[in-house]
Amino acid sequence: MYRLKKLVFLFLMGFVSIPVLGQDATEIIKKMDDKMRGETLEAEITMTIVRPSWERSISMKSWSKGTEFSLILITAPARDEGTAYLKRGNEIWNWVPSVGRTIKMPPSMMMQSWMGSDFTNDDLVRESSVVIDYTHELAGEETVEGYECYKIEMTPKPDAPVVWDRVDVWVTKEEFMQMRTEFFDESGELVNVMQSSNVQTFDGRQIPSKMEMIPQDKEGHKTVLEYESMEFNEKIPDGFFSVQNMRRVE
Repeated sequence: MYRLKKLVFLFLMGFVSIPVLGQDATEIIKKMDDKMRGETLEAEITMTIVRPSWERSISMKSWSKGTEFSLILITAPARDEGTAYLKRGNEIWNWVPSVGRTIKMPPSMMMQSWMGSDFTNDDLVRESSVVIDYTHELAGEETVEGYECYKIEMTPKPDAPVVWDRVDVWVTKEEFMQMRTEFFDESGELVNVMQSSNVQTFDGRQIPSKMEMIPQDKEGHKTVLEYESMEFNEKIPDGFFSVQNMRRVE
């Protein structure tokens, strides 16, 4: 009788553990995302585009507020200085001072290259949400860059503004840092790998300061994103994220 009760208990626990694991995976992704966003974030970033025969760097300032607002301003090189990208709710805008034009970007442009890099417009402006637009499943535990990590498989929800068929993310157990991300297309082929390194403390948070996006079908191609500074939870009014301010922000 004792053995029978034990088997029934284990059988029931097997059913209970399925949603628990799913909830745990979502909570891990939420903590990872919250750590990189805060209530607000102001950052200075350098992006280096690497190709087999050349390199070029882009300097920028970035402001974001929750998941609704984001503004990126290019500060160098001189030919791109003043170019800005704005996300306000579901709208994405681009200001190009060299031609004096403000362009509203359609959703179809989200997966196009951002400034000629290996990051997409969506990677930088974040129209999609890793928390809201995906389901999450804990797929195992592995060590990445010396950190014990959870491996989580993310599958896009129906009708989510996402082109990837699956995204695998490695998140550290202690600080919930995103150390590695793999992007798969609808054929199950690995398209891009993003590797994180050089963990630093920004405004009291441990965060990888360097991220490399590496396309898997283009030898010698990669884009390196390096955070120079990050400030969290400073007050930024919603009005800061306006089409008018995008043209004059410094």
